[in-house]
Amino acid sequence: LAAAARQLEQPLATVSRKRSSLEGLLKTRLIARSTRRLELTDAGRDYLGAARQILEQVDEAERAASGAYARARGELVISAPVVFGRLHLLPVVVEFLREYPEVDVRLLQADRVVNLLEEHVDLALRIGELADSSLVALKVGEIRRVVCASPDYLGAHGRPALPADLAQHVCISFEGLMSASRWTFPGTSVDIHSRLVVTTAESALVAAQMGLGVTRVLSYHAADALQAGRLERLLPDHEPTPVPASLIYPSQGRLPMKCRAFLDFAAPRLRERLRSAQL
Repeated sequence: LAAAARQLEQPLATVSRKRSSLEGLLKTRLIARSTRRLELTDAGRDYLGAARQILEQVDEAERAASGAYARARGELVISAPVVFGRLHLLPVVVEFLREYPEVDVRLLQADRVVNLLEEHVDLALRIGELADSSLVALKVGEIRRVVCASPDYLGAHGRPALPADLAQHVCISFEGLMSASRWTFPGTSVDIHSRLVVTTAESALVAAQMGLGVTRVLSYHAADALQAGRLERLLPDHEPTPVPASLIYPSQGRLPMKCRAFLDFAAPRLRERLRSAQL
């Protein structure tokens, strides 16, 4: 309630009164209070879903009236993982903005799953299988998990031939991607010792290039270092099945022209960038 009050720029007491008035009008409780938190009741969840549908219909009517379906214009909100956004999506966005002067882009870079409807995001770049059936996915490539280490480290400690050999190596874990104590491969998992655990792929790659140990990241994270010879790819025959990288968007209603224009513009360019970055 306090967060809602801040977003509405109204006093908390006003928001509480409005909630109470709405519950009085509907003659039912929408929110239940426990000792720890507030939770929607079943009636509250149903009412919220219906209200969102109404607001989406109003928003679509406003876009149609303003010409959003006639030409590409307005603000386009896109989300993407941090590193993928910087390496691949941002260059495409800059090209797109040059081609479409009436569109502005807000690029949200975050290593988490963004809820498109709740966070008012038009499109997202998602890595992995799509579980939400209310979304449409346009595949632009595939991403793998790769194990790598520097030539200096491998010269001093040897090259693992099997995943089980990693138990004898110094490991660097990127905790946003994997466990710091066990790495999983097709048909097996290996207990490893992470001398260093980091929260970003860039830090894992820097430490690996400095010769500290073996790391595991996504293929696009390591592509530049591998192509330049600063890192070497290990255990390629034991990598998990690649996962798709897709542009996703809600399936409801017509797509505004700004979204359709970006999909048509970005998809072939992202496919080409990911093809050229394959190891």
